[in-house]
Amino acid sequence: MEFSRSFRVALRIGMWLGLALLYVPLILIVINSFNRSKTFSFPPTGLTLEWWIAAAHSTGALNALGTSVLAGLGATAIALILGTMAAFAVQRYRFFGRHTISFLVVLPITLPGIVTGIALNATFTAVLGPFGIGLGLATVIIGHATFCIVIVFNNVQARLRRLGTSLEEASADLGGTGWQTFRYVTFPSIRGALVAGALLAFALSFDEIVVTTFTAGPEVQTLPIWIFGNLFRPNQAPVVNVVAAVLTIVAIVPVWLSQRLAGDSITSRV
Repeated sequence: MEFSRSFRVALRIGMWLGLALLYVPLILIVINSFNRSKTFSFPPTGLTLEWWIAAAHSTGALNALGTSVLAGLGATAIALILGTMAAFAVQRYRFFGRHTISFLVVLPITLPGIVTGIALNATFTAVLGPFGIGLGLATVIIGHATFCIVIVFNNVQARLRRLGTSLEEASADLGGTGWQTFRYVTFPSIRGALVAGALLAFALSFDEIVVTTFTAGPEVQTLPIWIFGNLFRPNQAPVVNVVAAVLTIVAIVPVWLSQRLAGDSITSRV
């Protein structure tokens, strides 16, 4: 289908405007992390690495970073197990209520974060509280897993849908057991989707703040909560800029890797 030259120009302009809307604010954060001024001023009054050095020695930021990594790894592990099992159940078997189950699995990611946070907080404090289970890192991991499961579920289900069942049926016809078929046929075919889903789930957990606010106890502080708590402190503003710049740069890695893995695994079967 051939479009007119004016329409193609309009598409290019719209594309660049959309990219500018998305990425110019992020670029400004990176530039401002080198700003000599202690305020969020632009253009920078001068360039310095002082704030990067201060961020590297910030105990609060480093501790919060470790907490975020632990929460992300825990939520990703839970999401990989439960999300993969749910995807196999929905995609490989026919049973009553299958579409309802698929809808219920995906629903949490569409709910506002504050609604999920309030619901989880009420569950942890009212239901589990009497048993001596309080808010902490474990509740943060469970809270993050509620929406990370959706990421893994969608990736694995999409891969299973494209994969079909012909290879698995051929393995069974040749005498392969269920475990052998999964190990030598199914798992290699969905491995890219699993890794891509895990990377995206970790990235989603790593920068989550709304659900974390309702599920973390006073002694638990993830990096997004640390950033928000120090954002308006005059002495911490430059360090917050640096941490935000680092997160902006680091966030590119899991998204890029997940796209490469998904693309490579699709291309290898064509």
